[in-house]
Amino acid sequence: MDFTALLGLSLVCAMGAMSPGPSLAVVLRNTISGGRTQGIMTGIGHGIGFSIYAMIAVTSLSAILIADETKFALLQWAGVIVLIWLSYNMLTHQPSDNPKEHQSSGRRGFVEGFMISFLNPKILVFLVAVFSQFIDPQMTDTDRVTMAVIAGIIDTTWYVLVAAVLSGTTVIDKLRENSTLIDRMIGVVLLVLAMGLIVKSLSII
Repeated sequence: MDFTALLGLSLVCAMGAMSPGPSLAVVLRNTISGGRTQGIMTGIGHGIGFSIYAMIAVTSLSAILIADETKFALLQWAGVIVLIWLSYNMLTHQPSDNPKEHQSSGRRGFVEGFMISFLNPKILVFLVAVFSQFIDPQMTDTDRVTMAVIAGIIDTTWYVLVAAVLSGTTVIDKLRENSTLIDRMIGVVLLVLAMGLIVKSLSII
């Protein structure tokens, strides 16, 4: 795989990672409520889930999974449940009286980051669409793995960078002062996304 193709793939993956969505919302929320460690672990968890899909996307397994409507639907409904669960936690979360104090949980951040990524089959569809533009019959297994690794690294790096940079500025303190409002706003957004997925899924049935 030549440098030009790798650069093109990297740019597309970077733009995909930077696009606003539930993943970014969860990383931001965990950075605000749990600090740098929880935010970074959320990014790492998301990157691992994304990397698993990237590996699947460069193999024939992607065609099997996407073609199997039952398995794909199960993943979609699992993703809906996760969104509703995260939304509920944010809508009912009661922060401490001192906004500068927060409880950091790297494990919680990792789990939430992984779930919001791995239980979102749209990521697999996105990766299959992207990789299909760069894969050719002459490509070796090493090239395919390289593509998946690059995609995973870019995704992980972006979300870890967001958490690390944000937590090192006064912006995070300002956001933490309004953490209850931000929690409610993100919770509503995730709930709306979940409802949209439910309507879309039911309309297909």
